[in-house]
Amino acid sequence: MEDSIPTMTRLFDQLGLDSDPPSIQAFIAAHKPLAATGTLADAPFWSPSQAEFLRGEMEEDADWAIVIERLNAALRAAS
Repeated sequence: MEDSIPTMTRLFDQLGLDSDPPSIQAFIAAHKPLAATGTLADAPFWSPSQAEFLRGEMEEDADWAIVIERLNAALRAAS
């Protein structure tokens, strides 16, 4: 278990993406709306290792799952 609380910034760090708030907002804007079907990990813009991380954390219902669900919701939002 990690000592730090998972946040969106730390999730983006973990995924190897720019993690400052403007970069996170730009990533979400560039990739939404994500189709209502399929899992977040199946989205075409993830690398295989990113998809594996997302899938594994969700399957384990790990601490990251809450933040991953927040990202999922943000990517599926219409506006």
